[in-house]
Amino acid sequence: MPELFIDGIRYEYEGSPKLLQFILDNGKEVPFFCYHPSMSAPANCRQCYVKVGMPVKDRETGEYELDENGERVIRWFPKMQTSCSLDITDGMVVHTQETSEEVARAQKDTMELILINHPLDCPICDQAGECPLQIQTYKYGPEGSRFEVKKVHKPKRVELGPRVTLDAERCINCTRCVRFTEEISETFQLTIASRGDKNYPITAPGKPFDDPYSVNTVDICPVGALTSTDFRFKARVWEMNQTPSIDITGGKGTNVDLWTRDNLVLRITPRYNAEVNDHWMPDAGREAYQRFNEKRISRPSIKIDGDNQVKTSWNNAIETFAETLEGNKPSDVVVIGSPHASVEENYSVMKFFSTWGVNNFHFAPHIEKGFGDDFLLTDDQAPNTNGVKALGIDESSDLNAAIKSAKVVVILSDELIDRGAIDASSLKGKYTVLLATNESQTSAAADLVIPVTCIAEHAASYVNVDGRVQRSFPAKETKYSNRKLNLEMSEGRLDRHGTYFDNWVTEENKIDCIPAWEVVSKLASRMGLDIAFDNSREIFEEVSSSVPLFKGINYERMDEENGVQLTGNSKEEVTA
Repeated sequence: MPELFIDGIRYEYEGSPKLLQFILDNGKEVPFFCYHPSMSAPANCRQCYVKVGMPVKDRETGEYELDENGERVIRWFPKMQTSCSLDITDGMVVHTQETSEEVARAQKDTMELILINHPLDCPICDQAGECPLQIQTYKYGPEGSRFEVKKVHKPKRVELGPRVTLDAERCINCTRCVRFTEEISETFQLTIASRGDKNYPITAPGKPFDDPYSVNTVDICPVGALTSTDFRFKARVWEMNQTPSIDITGGKGTNVDLWTRDNLVLRITPRYNAEVNDHWMPDAGREAYQRFNEKRISRPSIKIDGDNQVKTSWNNAIETFAETLEGNKPSDVVVIGSPHASVEENYSVMKFFSTWGVNNFHFAPHIEKGFGDDFLLTDDQAPNTNGVKALGIDESSDLNAAIKSAKVVVILSDELIDRGAIDASSLKGKYTVLLATNESQTSAAADLVIPVTCIAEHAASYVNVDGRVQRSFPAKETKYSNRKLNLEMSEGRLDRHGTYFDNWVTEENKIDCIPAWEVVSKLASRMGLDIAFDNSREIFEEVSSSVPLFKGINYERMDEENGVQLTGNSKEEVTA
């Protein structure tokens, strides 16, 4: 097997990897700015310099030439090499900054040149705390600047488009943003304007940067040149908790991180998953933070005197729910599941009502024809359509007809009236119970509204359009949960030397809601049914043992494999 030597350590490799990526994959570090593993390597920042040589072979015998100590004779390249663009060759010898003062000095000098015109904006820059330039300056750069002349000035606070703001003075011309629009989103909306120390990325005159993936350029910018207009000056990165989750705005199941402070989601960023979304996410998914924070239903409400909804207690809500069911026959009840709700939520609701005797289950897919592209946007606007199908809930193209003869309609986490899947007039004369997360036209039409947790507040699983089941982690506390006590909740923060938890505790930011399966458990207890779910992990274990498509899958496996591919998605396969 071919080999190479990095800082005196022998490695074997397969294929034709680039040197920098191989170094990173093996747990070593070389500083860089312009390189990104999912894009081309222009080698224009020159920061990833290494010293490279090749062993000398005898042309006649093919044997390596040895010196007086029996070591291979190395012929070093006359200049430093950029490791990001260099293909590994059998026998290659590499020295990084860890073993070569020459390399360390070259990297230090390169950094000094990059910093010549860079403004000292760190105290007011949104990128501070997660800025590669800031971090690598401390690790590999000079201790001070020898340039005491006036810096070059460029445009500042330029609104490139509706979601991205440019500060051209901070740009180091890594061209990551330009390459993203050329190679990934393929909109070609950005280019480098001007020359020399006056150049920076910009759109064509009069053209906005409205790429549907535009904020990815903010994620990959190694400095604070491109910032999210929506997130600017909201919080410091070290003040927030970072929690892995799933995008709820589409069917792709894009892996994301939720960033919370004071129990509010302040931003959403992509999380790497090679099988789903690579390093990217659509801009639409970032706006979901508004649903997690705003217009939340907090505490149950009940409709009295016709159209007036008033807040009520949990005990009264459960009692009203139970009395409504007991006052009707199971055949009078229609249960509408939701592709916007998790596998566990749909399963627990379906199990309760099927145990009670209901056999009328439906759901309506949320499809917008032509919305998707060939990348991460999909026509399917819901994160769990295939999960609902896998559970065997009937897909209905006409919910109005499905509920026509019902006396009680139970809806799970779906804004059916808002998206046109059902007419408000169809609910007239029927007692409607809605388990929901946000205020909507549908919640306004319901007779009993019970607030349930959203994806940011519970651990649950979702099956994407490709049949891959993935799970979320709770990022927000509710009135009845505590980050320190909930083992599912993330404690990760970039500031590892500070507290793991928020220094802000605003009770108003905690929603008065519980998971749907807890609602089911309370209702079952009241009605004398032997159904009780303690947590979502327990529910999924039951799903795994009873639904063929989920056989052998659990939360641990989802975590280890970044999601698990199901064998199929049709109802016929589930019920076979």
